[in-house]
Amino acid sequence: MALSLNLPTAGGTLAPYALRGTAPVKPDAGVKFNRIAYSAAHVVADPMAAIDPWLQCAVDWDTTIAYRRHLFSLGLGVAEAMDTAQRGMGLDWPTSLELIRRSLDAAKDVPGALVASGCGTDHLDIDSVKSVDEVIRGYEEQMAAIEALGGKLIVMASRALARVAKSPADYERVYDRILSQAKQPVVLHWLGDMFDPALAGYWGTKDVDAAMDTALGIIAAHPSKVDGIKISLLDKDKEIAMRRRLPPGVRMYTGDDFNYAELIAGDGFGSEPTHGKSDALLGIFDAIAPAASAALGALAQGDEKKFHDILGPTVPLSRHIFAAPTRFYKTGVVFMAWLNGHQKHFTMVGGQQSTRSLQHFAELFRLADAANLLEQPELAVQRMKTLLALHGVEG
Repeated sequence: MALSLNLPTAGGTLAPYALRGTAPVKPDAGVKFNRIAYSAAHVVADPMAAIDPWLQCAVDWDTTIAYRRHLFSLGLGVAEAMDTAQRGMGLDWPTSLELIRRSLDAAKDVPGALVASGCGTDHLDIDSVKSVDEVIRGYEEQMAAIEALGGKLIVMASRALARVAKSPADYERVYDRILSQAKQPVVLHWLGDMFDPALAGYWGTKDVDAAMDTALGIIAAHPSKVDGIKISLLDKDKEIAMRRRLPPGVRMYTGDDFNYAELIAGDGFGSEPTHGKSDALLGIFDAIAPAASAALGALAQGDEKKFHDILGPTVPLSRHIFAAPTRFYKTGVVFMAWLNGHQKHFTMVGGQQSTRSLQHFAELFRLADAANLLEQPELAVQRMKTLLALHGVEG
């Protein structure tokens, strides 16, 4: 098969596209990273399930867990049951808990494998939640279930809390209660409203600097209970400013899918090692896992140029996948997994394969090729042509 096809252009026409033919980078074996790196992993839907896809969730468990084993094999940790897995956007709490259980079981077979799991309040009926106490009980229910499995918590931002909180003091009360009970240090998660509009004004204010002060105050009150905080604001300057103010030993996990390369590399600022660099908890690492692994390996070996040479070309792809409306980025992540042969279909929980246009997928294909991320080029061309044909386009 010729490695070329016709792809839609921004002008609505078709134009020939020939693949670069550059082999994907392969990580060096046995390199221990000097950054903690979690990939927020997607779930694979079961297209054969007799369900109403917009209303019910059916997961292909074997393929979903196989993808997590793939991430483990590359040295990446798994941030489980998070936004990338369509948590609260198709993936309900009972299915999330089963996903967490299966991922923790899979990790037991992999020495050193890292799993941290999302703990939230998404099982609550948000329209019926009236008080902060109800939010606390919601967090405690999920917390108990995950910790009973031996899981490490990622305390996810709560839509219910954003709805009922009256001031920063309400956030302080909730997080004080949760952190004081945690069995092991947790990762806090500050998700911006570009990812979830229901989280606007989190920490009790729409002023980001004031919100940061509140979050830092909560962390400072419980430094031994906080492993780190992931912020997903797509603003590198805000992340750096917050990183420099964290208590000793508390990590900044970048969630910036636009500027991750320079944030992970760091600027060496400060006397605390954690002030001068970010670790990672990223949805884009699902889509670029081999490149992420190879780049982190190069960084660990002191080759920062190679780190940027590998990750740099992935940034335009990530910016495209996470383009507004940013909450639809999951579609691009699953599309990449399908192109690269990690699943047999392009069907998503909630039918979210329909959230992006054919032009968006065509540009994603080009950018993935430019970043040397098409692991099986012949298969990728075949599958892209299949998608084109489904849209009535001869590729």
